[in-house]
Amino acid sequence: MVALPGYHIADMENARPLALVTGASSGIGATFARHVAAEGYNLVLVARRTDRLEELAADLRARHGIEAATLTADLTLDGDVERVAARLSGAADLALLVNNAGFGTKGLFFEADAAQQDAMHRLHVLATERLTRAALPGMIARGRGGVINVSSVAAFIQGPSNISYCATKAWMNSFTRGLAMELQLLGSPVRVQALCPGYTYSEFHDVMQVNRGEIPKGWWLDADFVVAESLRALKRGQVIVVPSFRYHALMWVLKVIPDWLFRLGAKRYRKVRR
Repeated sequence: MVALPGYHIADMENARPLALVTGASSGIGATFARHVAAEGYNLVLVARRTDRLEELAADLRARHGIEAATLTADLTLDGDVERVAARLSGAADLALLVNNAGFGTKGLFFEADAAQQDAMHRLHVLATERLTRAALPGMIARGRGGVINVSSVAAFIQGPSNISYCATKAWMNSFTRGLAMELQLLGSPVRVQALCPGYTYSEFHDVMQVNRGEIPKGWWLDADFVVAESLRALKRGQVIVVPSFRYHALMWVLKVIPDWLFRLGAKRYRKVRR
């Protein structure tokens, strides 16, 4: 068994540590659940689809002999966020929180569905903030644990038809960096991370009705690779994680491109997509 930050094998002999994963019914969230369960952690799986959660929980119990509870919640709703926050703040064995729940949309902001845009900000920003706030006091008091906020390479850019997604993920990166600074000032071993994958094979882009054929195959990542990179980086204390050399190179290029050239490229890309 491989221990996550601050945990040692001896700590696990009497009680398994707990991980809570949001957006756990599919994609990167379900993959996080599988990886953490394989490391011997009990789980609380959070998402809107009860049937998917129960199916995954049963599979993880059978495969790994761990406890896997489910908590059906829509994290765009204040009441549901508070129920999950209460579960986190009351968990004396909490070792890991993965804020993975999220979604994307397509379309110009002023034309996009207003309720959907509001829900995105509630989910990516307010739910991430509230759940992290619920998890950290206990972790800091125990001197162990970690929080992974699943962000995106979109956090480093901004473009038409995707501005709320880019903006909320940029907030997530800034929030995580700030938390890391505070934890360092405290001398706390608790670790935080913003995971910034690029295109990843999952239901995320299917829900957005993204044509995978429009994206070169070499830019698509496997969810198992993304999660494995995240967990390895968390153990190293890396705060901003961009899986794959290809996306690292892209981020470097984006940093040096003048803003006017980036806007020109975005304009031409939109014309092509039309």
